[in-house]
Amino acid sequence: MTIAVAPHLPVTSSRTVERLVTGQATSDGAGVKLTRVLTQNLQHRLDPFLMLDAFGSDKADDYIAGFPDHPHRGFETVTYMIAGRMLHRDSAGHEGLLQNGGVQWMTAGKGVIHSEIPQQEEGVMEGFQLWLNLHSTEKMNAPWYRDFQSEQLPRLQTPKGVDVTVIAGDSHGVRGAVTRDITQPLYLDVHMPLGSRFEQALPAGHNAFLYVYRGEVRIGDQTVPEKRMAILDNATQADGVVIEASTDAKLILVAGKPLKEPIVQYGPFVMNSQEEIYQALSDYRDGRLGETA
Repeated sequence: MTIAVAPHLPVTSSRTVERLVTGQATSDGAGVKLTRVLTQNLQHRLDPFLMLDAFGSDKADDYIAGFPDHPHRGFETVTYMIAGRMLHRDSAGHEGLLQNGGVQWMTAGKGVIHSEIPQQEEGVMEGFQLWLNLHSTEKMNAPWYRDFQSEQLPRLQTPKGVDVTVIAGDSHGVRGAVTRDITQPLYLDVHMPLGSRFEQALPAGHNAFLYVYRGEVRIGDQTVPEKRMAILDNATQADGVVIEASTDAKLILVAGKPLKEPIVQYGPFVMNSQEEIYQALSDYRDGRLGETA
């Protein structure tokens, strides 16, 4: 259900664009073609976020093999499926079908082995996968998983006609599908008609970025074109961000409270020390990582 929200207190000082980032074409899983937008060298700058992949193709060969069984430890994955159908299964006994407009939120915690396999042989598959770090006190928690179908996600429409899906956090008084006390993630899918304006409050200490996947927007005097990520600055006087649509535009806006802890990554494992990575590798090799007990 979409909630029409009343005018709110405006953002008095908007963040500006620190830099624009062009994603890197790559492949993952069993050869799925994707664009890695948030790469490893940006993990500290965009803490607590570790990775953002954008995928989108109407060519089955680009996605059909999917992501066979693979492990994770120490973080959360958030998969937002704009179009397409993907089946998730994992070693904790979870199974779910992710489809058009749905979100899959998985906490790997101490370890999970899972697969994500397309359930279509033709048509468009498009979406994002975001990796969200866990605090050192949570990295060895039990795995957790939840599917949200499109109709279960909170939505709002502003007086300017901007449609917003609130995946995580809070926007204009609408609480998202997921909240997290430590990282406090905000994850919005924002659809803006030509000439519209969207304001979102952001705590000054949170790192934030947006990715435009349709059209073009402006933040101040900076244009953010399609398929670009804009890292927002951390100006202490800014209380949010003001976005204006140069065309009909769609974007995701992501923000969170940095953990300010060491980040040590080896492939699908993200911990705080090399010793913890060695332990993860040992547990995986010995068949302990995906144990449910």
